[in-house]
Amino acid sequence: MKNLNIEKTALVVIDLQKGIVAGEHEPYTGEKVVENASKLIDAFTDKGAFVVLVRVSSVDGNDILKPKTDIKATQTNFVEGWDSYVPEIMNNRKVHTITKRQWGAFFGTDLDLQLRRRDIETIVLCGISTGIGVDTTAREAFQLGYNQIFVYDAMTARSKEEHNYVCKHIFPRIGKIRSCEEVLGKII
Repeated sequence: MKNLNIEKTALVVIDLQKGIVAGEHEPYTGEKVVENASKLIDAFTDKGAFVVLVRVSSVDGNDILKPKTDIKATQTNFVEGWDSYVPEIMNNRKVHTITKRQWGAFFGTDLDLQLRRRDIETIVLCGISTGIGVDTTAREAFQLGYNQIFVYDAMTARSKEEHNYVCKHIFPRIGKIRSCEEVLGKII
């Protein structure tokens, strides 16, 4: 991987919020993902890059999709603060925040608009969950023509199998997969 052109690259961090990070995750813990994402956020903002924190939220649960499915969706407990970003990533000052109501970060938000206004060509993606929020956002970004880098150890899923499947079979078809340390070493 060549050095990243930080003026043309954005970091997009998916759903690192209290109610999601606190869940059970594999192969990396929520804490490990937050630790690696924090390193990326600090490095990107130190270089003046565009950083986007994405969260899923709801006013009352009625604005979130409820399709009929074979697997019952995990019910979100809409307790106070569930949708707040974890404090480790909110201590950063220069980030753009987006609230979404579905899995992907592009649909119904200003993410594409903000990236295009800044002439962003490449998105570095991380967060929770690999097979839901990160994957859906990645597929949307692919359809919109963005280059992508997936930081596999700054994302995780409900199961190791889910994480590994997406990282092995989906992400290599739509971008590049790298470790946190590899990405940090390419920021100039």
